[in-house]
Amino acid sequence: MAGKHTQLEELIAPVVESLECELWGLEYSVQGRRSMLRIFIDKQPDGVLVEDCEKVSRQVSSVLDVEDPISGEYTLEVSSPGMDRPLFKLAHFEKYVGHRVALRLRVAFEGRRKFQGLLKGIEDGEIVLEAGEEEYLLPFELIDKANVVPQF
Repeated sequence: MAGKHTQLEELIAPVVESLECELWGLEYSVQGRRSMLRIFIDKQPDGVLVEDCEKVSRQVSSVLDVEDPISGEYTLEVSSPGMDRPLFKLAHFEKYVGHRVALRLRVAFEGRRKFQGLLKGIEDGEIVLEAGEEEYLLPFELIDKANVVPQF
């Protein structure tokens, strides 16, 4: 799946950037014969508008129709990352040091797969997370899913 993910990112990123947006990340999943491609875009300084999502959706659909990287039927969604934005890259984690994050690991670490706490920093490719009284060093490559936890 990582190869497909990289292939899709390489196809989609230039399209998104040509529309003055940033490809924040994407999620690709297959359920039976249907696939789901969810694209998250960001835009500085004012954020993503509905019109941005529509433009990106139209352009990406055209590219996917021509390149045909997804076999069978698929659903395409384009949205902003939102307040609980997913964190896909190490650079995303660096940007959100000092924020609360929730993450799920691919495999258990010290008997747990789910963690939530304060993102303290990055050390040698590991996420430093303070959860309660504990501080964890979680290898980035073990992270399956991570999100910023909005604070109100």
